[in-house]
Formats: sequence, C-alpha cells, structure tokens
Amino acid sequence: MSDVARVANVSASTVSHVINKTRKVNPETEKAVREAIEATGYAADAVARSLRTGRTHIIGLAMTAISNTYFGDVVHALERTVTDRGYSLILTDTHDTPERELHALRALLSHRVDGIVLAPSAAPHAAYAQLARRKVPLVLIDRVPAEFLVNVDAVGVQNVEPIATLVEHLVVVHGHTRIGMVAPKAGIITTQERIAGFRLGLERNGLDPSEAAVEHGGESAEQTAAALARILDVPHPPTALVLGNNMVTVAIISELRKRGITPPRGIATVSFDDFPWADSFQPRLTTMSQPVDELGSIAVQLLLERIADPGLDARHVRLEPTFEVRESCGCP
Repeated sequence: MSDVARVANVSASTVSHVINKTRKVNPETEKAVREAIEATGYAADAVARSLRTGRTHIIGLAMTAISNTYFGDVVHALERTVTDRGYSLILTDTHDTPERELHALRALLSHRVDGIVLAPSAAPHAAYAQLARRKVPLVLIDRVPAEFLVNVDAVGVQNVEPIATLVEHLVVVHGHTRIGMVAPKAGIITTQERIAGFRLGLERNGLDPSEAAVEHGGESAEQTAAALARILDVPHPPTALVLGNNMVTVAIISELRKRGITPPRGIATVSFDDFPWADSFQPRLTTMSQPVDELGSIAVQLLLERIADPGLDARHVRLEPTFEVRESCGCP
C-alpha cells in the first residue's frame, strides 16, 4: 500500500479509502490510485486485514444455484450489489438437501465470512441452529419459513396472491373451469405458498379445489414429465395448467410438444417465474416475473445493516411480481 501511495503521490490512507470504499475520493485521485495499483501489481492481503479489523469483507451465499436458472439470476444480482459495496461473494451450492446445506454453511464459516445469505432447504433446522450458535449475521432469501422469522431477517416474493391472479385470468378471461397445477419440489415453503394461491384462486372463482389436480415436478425433466402424464392421462383432463416455476415450465412445454400440443391450442399455460427467453418461446409465455435485481439488492442491504448493528429487530420484506401477459394463456 505504501508503494501504491508513493507511485500515485497520495497518502496511504487515501489508497485505503479507494480500495475499501470507506470515503469518497476525488475521481482524478482515484484514477491515479487505480493506475498505481495496476502498475505495482498490488493485491490487498485479506487475511492480514481480517486479523486487524475482525472483518473479512466476504459475504457467503448458500443456495441451489447450479441446477436452477432462477437462482442463477439471483446470484448475479447479489454479486453485483456485494461488489458495489466493497465486499466479495463466496457461493456454495446446497443442492436443496438439508445434509448438503449444512456442509455448505460449514464451508462458508471456515472462511470466516462476515454474514450469510441463505435460500433454505425444506428442512433447514440444523443449518439454522448452527448459524445461531455461531451468532453469524443471516438473511433468508426467496424462501421465508414463518417459524424462523422471529429472529431472522428475510426477503422474498409474494406467492399466494400472484398465483391466485393467474388462476383468475384463466377463469375470467378465457373461461377455463378445469385447471391443473404442476408445482415445484414438495416441502419448499414457496411451493406450499404457490399451491395455496392456486387453491385460493379456484375458490374465489367458484371452482372446487379438491377436484383440481396438483402434481409435483421440478427436480428433473423425467419427474416433471411423469407429473404431466398423471394430470393429462385421465378421462377429463384440465384445459389449462398453472406451472409453479421456471424449471417446471421448460420441462412441461417440452413434454407438451412431444405430445403434439402447442399452448394455448390444446391446453393453455400460465407460469410463475419469468426468464430471458420466455418472450422468445413459441408461444410467448404468460408469466409472473419476479423482481430478481431488487431481491438481491435488498438481501445485501439487510445483511450489511445486520452486520453493522446485530441488535436490530428482525426485518421481513415481500416483493410483488409483475404479471407479464403474453400468448400461452390464449391472449393475442
């Protein structure tokens, strides 16, 4: 750092402010420091800094990011926000199992992360107990189990009313009375909320939820195909489907095409989760689009505030998705 300061003709404290983003520096001065860093090959010693300050400036992220494109988008949003705040991000994949989740969190703790963002599995009790014992700042993202909300910060998306809105659209706008649902992985809190929204939408529109088929897909294309078969291979199959997330949607659209069905002809579809190519499908997909960037930025903000003040009351944020009406539901 002294070498960088000498080359840039500034003080070592100015170099520190540029590197750690602890104070606003004149743009010309910052440019000189950046050029000096490049010229000297300087790299901060994170271990030395953590020993001195008690902070690593590393945020840990634990979620099933590799197999789920939606969580991949969330990772990008988190990484951008973390970097802008002068932190680094370490990602561990939980594979959505309690055992791998606990292993992933232990790996993050071994790196002495300042805090953790977690998309919990269906049974995160051991993981939560581990973090509570270590008093590690924690924010739950996307999945917000009510039993943990007394003491834990969380940010997620509204699930119940948006799914009810999708059902109402199918009934009121397009006249469907036989509607089925292919839900994501069983046991996950977002899955439970979306099924609750599906049943609520049916009830509100005078349909009997007990007569509507609900099957779970999402863990693999084969599982999702089997779920679709159980829904369609009956004497009076649904004329419309609500699809519970992007993984389910991609698999179901593929299976429908194998059956010679292109929504909305033969069967209409609406989906929770938007993704970049949803507007490029044939047909273009009607979806509920989650505010991924906002989700990531709020998670980081909550976590940094928790790191700065561990005594804060728990904060809970729920964001509204956006209804993207396209063609798969039957709209022009």
